[in-house]
Amino acid sequence: MAGGQGNAGEAANPGATLVAPMHAFDADALAGFIRANVAPFDGALAVEQFQGGQSNPTYRVVAGGERYVLRRKPPGALLPSAHAIEREHRVMSALAGSGVPVPRMRALCEDPAVIGTAFYLMDYVEGRVLWDPTLPGMTPAERRAHYDELNRVIAALHCVDPARVGLADFGRSGGYVARQVARWTKQYEAGSADRIEAMDRLIAWLPPRVPPDEATRIVHGDFRLDNVIFHAREPRVLAVLDWELATLGDPLSDFAYHAMAWRLTPGQFRGLAGVDLAALGIPGEREYVAAYCSRTGRENVGQWEFYLIFNMFRIAAILHGVHSRALAGNAASADALETGARARLVAEVAWSMARELDRRGA
Repeated sequence: MAGGQGNAGEAANPGATLVAPMHAFDADALAGFIRANVAPFDGALAVEQFQGGQSNPTYRVVAGGERYVLRRKPPGALLPSAHAIEREHRVMSALAGSGVPVPRMRALCEDPAVIGTAFYLMDYVEGRVLWDPTLPGMTPAERRAHYDELNRVIAALHCVDPARVGLADFGRSGGYVARQVARWTKQYEAGSADRIEAMDRLIAWLPPRVPPDEATRIVHGDFRLDNVIFHAREPRVLAVLDWELATLGDPLSDFAYHAMAWRLTPGQFRGLAGVDLAALGIPGEREYVAAYCSRTGRENVGQWEFYLIFNMFRIAAILHGVHSRALAGNAASADALETGARARLVAEVAWSMARELDRRGA
């Protein structure tokens, strides 16, 4: 997790806050675990919870002179296959030294007796988390460099051979998008928040239009601007975070999730639609996609509109889950209710795009 530096010209990243009561745990038990499994230290343990996460509560831990980040499963009843912190730990461990920047993993604890839920510890990475995709306070050249670096990193991930880093069994080969449609349909239908008409229509629209399988690669599942840590002064990614949704799958789907920011407005979901990109120095969607294709050796991105629609459906299902957890009182973020309400907005954009695709006969 990053330190407390925002980008120039905007308020500093608020960083860590006091641990919320529902997410507090036995710090003495954690201290004992660290001394036994990571490194000895003197004195008391300091624990602060980070703002911003919607799924797995995340903490900064100071033990003696060392700083770590702890990610844990949230308390309470959880949806099947959600909050897979063990998989996060495995994929980041495997990618160490691969060219994809990840934090150094320190320990995984699957015993809930220690702090109440499974968790892992990794090194704290000092740097910047950039929340606003328009990158206020930067020059056009700086914005372009930051986006080019994001493009480089996701392309590097999709060039990694899973078998060469010990992840050949990290997921199934083939049928990724079809399985994802089924998974997020199930997650959406398991949520307690109100149903969304556009989601129900997309559930019927997507399955018969799933394109043929792409190559199988490691997919992050949630690659976006605020899930990476940039160097404090340079347009260089030091660490990619939040690998909870990582698996083996279709890299084009993973890239489309990242690129759907160009189709959504800031109010819908951290998007860039309606922004004067040329004036800001941010590449347009076509240019950004072309750079990714060049870096990954592709001629084109195939059924691009379908992949964007699918990913909007997926993020709407995730936001619907956030809303459901907030209603149940066990969301990881104070603004989970507001964030969850965006599920409807994103789903309606996706359904509008689907209807346009049908109208064009594509």
